[in-house]
Amino acid sequence: MTHQHDHASPSGETAIDPVCGMTVRLGAGKPSFEYAGATYHFCSQGCHDKFAADPERYLKAAPRAPGHGHAPHEHGHHHHHAPTPAVPVRHAASGTLYTCPMHPEIVRDAPGSCPICGMALEPMVPSAEEGPNHELRSMTLRFAVSVPFAVLFLAVDMANHFFGVDLLPFLTPQQAQYLQLVLAIPAVLWCGWPFFQRGWQSAVTGNLNMFTLIALGTGAAFLYSLVAVLLPGIFPAAMRDHHGLVPLYFESAVVITALVLLGQVLELRARAHTGGAIRALLRRAPKTAHRVGAGGTTTEVALDAVVVGDVLRVRPGDLVPIDGVVVSGASAVDESLVTGEPIPVEKTTGDHATGGTVNGNGSFDLRVERTGAATTLARIVAMVAGAQRTRAPIQGLADRVSAIFVPAVMAIAVVAFVVWFFAGPQPSLAYGLVAALSVLIVACPCALGLATPISIMVAAGRGAEAGVLIRNAEALERLEKVDTLVVDKTGTLTEGRPEVTSITPLGRFAEGDVLYAAASLEQGSEHPLSAAILRAAATRNVTPAAAEEFAAIPGQGIRGVVAGRRVLLGNAALMSAAGVSSAMADGAVSERRANGETVMFVAIDGRPAGTIAVADPVRESAPAAIAALSALGISVVMASGDSRATAEAVAGRLKIAALHAEVQPEDKARIVADLKAKGRRVAMAGDGVNDAPALAAADVGIAMGAGSDVAIESGGMTLMGGDLAGIVRARRLAVATMRNIRQNLVLAFAYNTLGIPLAAGVLYPVFGWLLSPMIAALAMSLSSVSVIGNALRLRNARL
Repeated sequence: MTHQHDHASPSGETAIDPVCGMTVRLGAGKPSFEYAGATYHFCSQGCHDKFAADPERYLKAAPRAPGHGHAPHEHGHHHHHAPTPAVPVRHAASGTLYTCPMHPEIVRDAPGSCPICGMALEPMVPSAEEGPNHELRSMTLRFAVSVPFAVLFLAVDMANHFFGVDLLPFLTPQQAQYLQLVLAIPAVLWCGWPFFQRGWQSAVTGNLNMFTLIALGTGAAFLYSLVAVLLPGIFPAAMRDHHGLVPLYFESAVVITALVLLGQVLELRARAHTGGAIRALLRRAPKTAHRVGAGGTTTEVALDAVVVGDVLRVRPGDLVPIDGVVVSGASAVDESLVTGEPIPVEKTTGDHATGGTVNGNGSFDLRVERTGAATTLARIVAMVAGAQRTRAPIQGLADRVSAIFVPAVMAIAVVAFVVWFFAGPQPSLAYGLVAALSVLIVACPCALGLATPISIMVAAGRGAEAGVLIRNAEALERLEKVDTLVVDKTGTLTEGRPEVTSITPLGRFAEGDVLYAAASLEQGSEHPLSAAILRAAATRNVTPAAAEEFAAIPGQGIRGVVAGRRVLLGNAALMSAAGVSSAMADGAVSERRANGETVMFVAIDGRPAGTIAVADPVRESAPAAIAALSALGISVVMASGDSRATAEAVAGRLKIAALHAEVQPEDKARIVADLKAKGRRVAMAGDGVNDAPALAAADVGIAMGAGSDVAIESGGMTLMGGDLAGIVRARRLAVATMRNIRQNLVLAFAYNTLGIPLAAGVLYPVFGWLLSPMIAALAMSLSSVSVIGNALRLRNARL
């Protein structure tokens, strides 16, 4: 059974959609389904229907093991969602769920660290106001405490080494060692406590990660030094100095801790920026609205208190508060937030307006159609947040490397220690320890794990700003390789609403007579071209009269009496049936038909009066967009339900070579399949309602701007504007993102392949180079930060 909740639940409860894994806010009017005694909640009717058809399939899909990609694809087409286990309703205390950027399958009710990689969890959907980031506060405090310790240790050491100055002349060497021990305890054990905690957790669960290495490295240096201070006698004589003391590595442990903390602080700060685009979107929803009361008076109410059916007043310059339909007034609205298109859109009675868009100089009243999670803005935010957590196939490479990486590093560290201990110069134990420590610290794999997800997060946000909504990372990766775009003519290449292109009077009739007669007849007609004729009359200030004796003749046209004169409006068949000669216009007519225009004849009192030509005009932006697409390596294939003449006329004007005319919606999937069979990589752009099969069949399905009501169900991407320019932006975004990911992977790989041998001391016999553990720690911290910094460049990508 299905039941809808109508009232938003105040407690901020959420559930996980068992079909697509999205977080669903309860009480937002979303569909739910009872099965085997449990209630499951869905983000959309589409997911609900899939689940209802076969609940067991979604319930038995167990949680994915980390790093094993999606569930297997069924029958050949890629599902846009991996089946995720159904999770019963979550009651998050704060209403916020937290997840790991590298392991989206980890979802928790409270902030903490990821049990797989140890990274700090972050909110699944950033809130409009940046709340306190507990992890960042904790790490910043620990870093601030560790800095003075690190500086003190370095100063004493450098003064001694480079200038031969003893900064602690009042202490005996042994007392100086005890002082180091006392200072190192807070500097390593308290400041680095999270590392030891997560390192221990990783050892217990067997998920070895960067914290395993840091804890091992700093822990080994600390313990070794502790033993050296308390029991110097157990070390071989060669290692003790003339005071009988053994060199300590407290300094390394303290400085490494400080540097790793610095890296964490920089990384957490940078990660906070990845949600910037979503926050900007959330801030677009005004907090209050002006509700219109009984006498036309307005009262200011909180947006949360607005319900469907309320009428709100939108004043000049205001943000449109919420999705609705205009009931009175008119204005031009800047919808660039939603569609990425800079040209304001005219709104009059009956038009839909979207919450968060910016009203121009006019004023209008809006009847609320959707609230809460159902609004366009909320759905955009949900879609972007969902996309940010999806995995790109390219990530599989990094995952396979990461899986064997930490054990391999530990093995290399052991080998380095053994080789130095047996074959190295004296004191060989010390050299072995330094080499092993440097290897452990330099090799942290976090940069590798972050390389892909961090770029996807920034790209999903950047796309939303440009009106390109990505459903998943895979769509972005595929779009980069697409070489063919199948596009529907009507509404994408053309405006999607016919316009009168010319009126040609005949004999002694004037243009005004012809339009007056036609418009008067069309007032009562249901014909699709009647709207075009009535619009033409309105723009030319012709006021139609009421027609009498109106009759529609199927397949031919309409007739009636206007101001006492008999008027016929229709095709050549209607004229010849009435005995009116249409020959006078024939030459001009065939030429217009070849241009893809529909020509109607008008006869008044049995004499030919003129012709009216109607066409669906080509969008102004289309020629430039098609040129841009071909410059980006994409050839356009046009599919149209119109007659071949009309389709060819549009294709000719846009220089499109490949076209299919008279296409039924179900033929589009076949066209896509044929192109794929020829080895083409195909993107299909359609309206997402009747084009769903073709969108699913394509490598990338692009649901075109249903503007206010996004066809979020179908397609790997949704364009908020119904314009080809959006596809150009999407392609540029895909290319920029994949380039960015590859740069990140190269940065991470290169850095580890160079760092590990250096740290192990491979170059020591040749150049006498040995990487100090402190330099290793600095390099490690910078590698993660450089990867995130590179990903953040996508925020400014030119689309």
